Amino acid sequence: MRLVLVGPPGAGKGTQAEFIAAHLAVPKISTGDIFRANVGQGTPLGIEAKRYMDAGQLVPDEVTINMVSDRLAEGDAADGFLLDGFPRTVPQANALDKLLADLGTGLDIVLELVVENEEVIRRLSGRRTCRGCGKIWHVEFDAPTHDGVCDRCGGELFQRDDDKAETIAERLKVYARDTSPLVDYYGAQGKLVGIDATGPVEDVTVRAIDALRSYGG
Repeated sequence: MRLVLVGPPGAGKGTQAEFIAAHLAVPKISTGDIFRANVGQGTPLGIEAKRYMDAGQLVPDEVTINMVSDRLAEGDAADGFLLDGFPRTVPQANALDKLLADLGTGLDIVLELVVENEEVIRRLSGRRTCRGCGKIWHVEFDAPTHDGVCDRCGGELFQRDDDKAETIAERLKVYARDTSPLVDYYGAQGKLVGIDATGPVEDVTVRAIDALRSYGG
């Protein structure tokens, strides 16, 4: 099965991607992993991407798409894959369709994790990170024994700028502008399936796998 996972920041894509990929026995392919691999290995694409990243600029679509193309051509992706974090825009989706067509295949399903903005803000703004060991706690879902103190190492807990409500709200605006149009794009192709991404992680995973079963996954 070849699928893409989409949803707003805080929807739990990374967590669900791990479980779903394991269930399907296909590789989980994220743009973050691809970037790190190319930069770490010093590939020509990695060197080019690093040049933009070091300058604080967005890596152009062409570079990202070429990295994805190389990754999908690897042997472990021949019988299926799960893409997490790509495509992020309709032009990238167009490029992915062309890339897969050139490989003689196409996407089977696009799974959308549906969650309201208020829930996203609640999830992300409650996160606290330990300055010592880096463990992430949550003031509501996974609170430490003592407020502001890490149970693991005794380090100070703090709220990252990325986890502040105003930053999250801005990220949601960017998602609505750039990425949510993918819902209409894949919906028009008849490949989109949305599932409720609220509640316990295990419940969301069950919903996701049930949705995939209807597509033979």
